[in-house]
Amino acid sequence: MKVFISADMEGTTGITNKVELMAGMPEYERFRKLMTGDVNAAVAGAFDAGATEVLVNDSHSTMRNILIEQLDSRAELISGHTKPQCMMEGLDETFDAVVFTGYHSRVGTQVGVGNHTMYGREVNGILLNDRPVGEIAINAAIAGHYNVPVVMIAGDDAATKEAREYLGEVETVAVKSGIDRWTAKCLTPSASGKLIREATAKALANLSRFQPFKVTTPVKFELELFSTPEAAVASYIPTAVRTGPRSVSLTGDDILSAYRAMLAALMLAASVSDDIYG
Repeated sequence: MKVFISADMEGTTGITNKVELMAGMPEYERFRKLMTGDVNAAVAGAFDAGATEVLVNDSHSTMRNILIEQLDSRAELISGHTKPQCMMEGLDETFDAVVFTGYHSRVGTQVGVGNHTMYGREVNGILLNDRPVGEIAINAAIAGHYNVPVVMIAGDDAATKEAREYLGEVETVAVKSGIDRWTAKCLTPSASGKLIREATAKALANLSRFQPFKVTTPVKFELELFSTPEAAVASYIPTAVRTGPRSVSLTGDDILSAYRAMLAALMLAASVSDDIYG
């Protein structure tokens, strides 16, 4: 059994502030260890359930956060930022299941810890086939392209609620309960680690419960950006259509082609985002 783990950071045990999330910030090194701990719990649960191979993709920011020297030696790690599938790099049809750790809710979720979608201030919202989505649904749809189900998600309680809204039958672990975007009631690492390990093993022990998350084709993303210049440069993508002063839509024959166009549009948008005016 091959298991793919996509590891984000905002939904990691204990994290409640941006200074814990970004390289060079005062608390970052401490919370890299906690991120690695949540991942290790999922890796252990996978092997408890009989996994023969576990691939971890570091999926936060620079995507060089997980401490490889502390990672369970039975797993392999993809580290680095330039990835065609971004948070799902390395996944293909040979895998049996996907696990998300450290995940967060979509932008605008009232009590979602670190809530955002893909980028920070540039993105006010993303629609996938006219339905509001965050990274959970987007990445689950990429897994669905390969006919691989997402079976377990760990993050804050808003993320686990969002996961059930889109994926239905999925194991979840809420490692913290959001009070506001940067405030939460948190489990300790030992408590959350135990729950992540148990939930991962439980999910993988009965894979027939889960179905891949599929989206209809052609696939359309619509981006609601923060500013007019961000939308202007995002519309430079050949498949883009400017749908409003701050919005752009991108369509592809399948989720992968639409997703790559959307990523390119976001990268262009971020290149003109202004520190003061956004």
